Amino acid sequence: MKTLKAVKCGETVKVLKLHGEGAIKRRIMDMGIVKGVEVFVRKVAPLGDPVEVNVRGYELSLRKADAELIEVG
Repeated sequence: MKTLKAVKCGETVKVLKLHGEGAIKRRIMDMGIVKGVEVFVRKVAPLGDPVEVNVRGYELSLRKADAELIEVG
């Protein structure tokens, strides 16, 4: 299983599945990250936290813990 946390800078991936429960999953979905959407990884901070991505035409920063919940392919 490959997660968004493992994606390198400059790659575009497609969301396959969201893991997590309740409020955490709902918050990720509210940010526009849902199954089938393409995510472009713009930047990764030196220590890996946060990850800056482009989703549906806007920029978003995700914590490492949240990026681990997003399965991509």
